[in-house]
Amino acid sequence: MASTSGNEIQNMALFCDFENVALGVRDAKYAEFDIRKVLERLLVKGDIVVKKAYCDWERYKDFKRSMHEAAFELIEIPHIRQSGKNSADIRMVVDALDLCYTKAHVDAFVIISGDSDFSPLVSKLRENNKIVIGVGVRSSTSDLLVGNCDEFIFYDDLVKAEEARKKASAKKVGEANAKKQQAKRSPDKKAATDDMSAQDVTDDARKQDAIEMVLDTVEALMSEKNLDAVHASNVKIALKRRRPDFVESAYGYKAFGKILEDAEKRGLLERHMQGQALTVCLPRSQ
Repeated sequence: MASTSGNEIQNMALFCDFENVALGVRDAKYAEFDIRKVLERLLVKGDIVVKKAYCDWERYKDFKRSMHEAAFELIEIPHIRQSGKNSADIRMVVDALDLCYTKAHVDAFVIISGDSDFSPLVSKLRENNKIVIGVGVRSSTSDLLVGNCDEFIFYDDLVKAEEARKKASAKKVGEANAKKQQAKRSPDKKAATDDMSAQDVTDDARKQDAIEMVLDTVEALMSEKNLDAVHASNVKIALKRRRPDFVESAYGYKAFGKILEDAEKRGLLERHMQGQALTVCLPRSQ
């Protein structure tokens, strides 16, 4: 399987065989399919300029809201029992090839499915010098499709990564709370602790939220590009792609650099100058 490490993706088009992945998630006994996990992983790579999802949406009404909120165009493919071939597959292939031949600025295609029937499509896209990334559930994904893509992301790994992040975050909160309790018990610090207003606590929580978003993005970039450190400017670009509404002032910071500085003071991040550029990385012990 080829690697995308030598290619810088600019613009991606997403084509989702929704029924395939939703059933795969259900059969794997995960909570219902969450498209946000997929998008956050992909937005580290580049911009997403097209999002299309195909299925009989009357049968998956409960998912329509979350897919609309993720700005997907929902392509209605009525379920016809007499048809020997999945109509959604055919429409998806036609639309992907049309985009491939008419939109030169799209340099990467993401096929969200585990169906081996998409292997010829993948081959044709790669023949036209397009990077192809697959996304699917491990237990319901064809080895043929995996081997044909430049890169394949398993939804299972996204679920595990999120669970690990939640545990790590809970651990940090627990350690912070323990330090606060210790400070309260210390006579010489009691007065200062008592002076902390509810607003101070809220402000600190907002700052911690911003730091966690930055750390998550730094970790994702380091993993994606297999680097020991990443440029601080690239961290902000990737974070803005993942969270378009992100504004430093909403979290109590005057500038993005102040978040990085605060994270370093808390021992959660390291900053280094590389020539004229500022680079950041997670602490070596992490």
